[in-house]
Amino acid sequence: QVRLVESGGGLVQPGGSLRLSCEASGSIASINVMGWYRQAPGQQRELVASITIGGSTTYADSVKGRFTISRDNAKNTAYLQMNSLNLEDTAVYYCRAWRTFGGGYWGQGTQVTVSS
Repeated sequence: QVRLVESGGGLVQPGGSLRLSCEASGSIASINVMGWYRQAPGQQRELVASITIGGSTTYADSVKGRFTISRDNAKNTAYLQMNSLNLEDTAVYYCRAWRTFGGGYWGQGTQVTVSS
C-alpha cells in the first residue's frame, strides 16, 4: 500500500501562485508515475499534469506554460508549482500515483480557491 499526503492548497488572488506537495509513503518501489488531477464543482475529475520517475512530464492544455510538475525521488515527493492562477483553476486537487504494473493510489485532496 501507498499513502499520499497533499499539502499547499489555499486561497489566492487571480494572478497569484501556489505550490502543492504530495508525499508518498509505504510501498514506494511500486510507483512509477505521479501526477495531479483536479475536480471543480459539478465537473469531472481531470488530469492536470504527470511526471514519470525519469522526469518525463505531460500537461493539460489549460495549464501549459503556467504549471510545472516536478518530483524529488529521494523524498518520495511530487510538486505542482502553479503560477498565473485564474478563477478557472479553482478546484480540489488530488495527487495520484500509478503503480508500474497497474492500478494506483489517490491522495485525500487539497482545495485551491482563486478569488479576488
